[in-house]
Amino acid sequence: MGLKRITASDGEVYFINDKGERVKTGMEVPKGGERKNIDNNKLKENVLLTTETILYDYNIEKRVDVITAECVFGMNIFKDIFAGLSDAFGGRSQTTQNTLRQARETVLRELRIEALNLGANAVIGVDLDYSEFSGQGKSMLFLVASGTAVIIKKKN
Repeated sequence: MGLKRITASDGEVYFINDKGERVKTGMEVPKGGERKNIDNNKLKENVLLTTETILYDYNIEKRVDVITAECVFGMNIFKDIFAGLSDAFGGRSQTTQNTLRQARETVLRELRIEALNLGANAVIGVDLDYSEFSGQGKSMLFLVASGTAVIIKKKN
């Protein structure tokens, strides 16, 4: 049985099985746990994220592992209605754009934390994949960030 790690919009981490059921594994990060206490500026200072696979001003000392971070955001029915009106009459949906921005910021933060947990100081080849799930009156945005956690050292 495979498990998928999910990070909800409030920072709660849980796992779902192949049937889409939420399962307890004992590895969940408690709501309001230590991940929220990590300073964003410190994360950005200590872990470089880049879409590049070759860093010309750094040596890759060690490739640690492929890492991912996932985030699922619910788009409530009223947001969906207003987004639909924006689509129908032209223009941009601020609510949808804000949700996308929040999801992106969340997964990039989680990617940095995953790298730090493995002892890496950079993630190269970062890729963001967006998907939407909808049905039964619910709409969810699913975002996965992936990359290779590495240890880098500045070239002389």
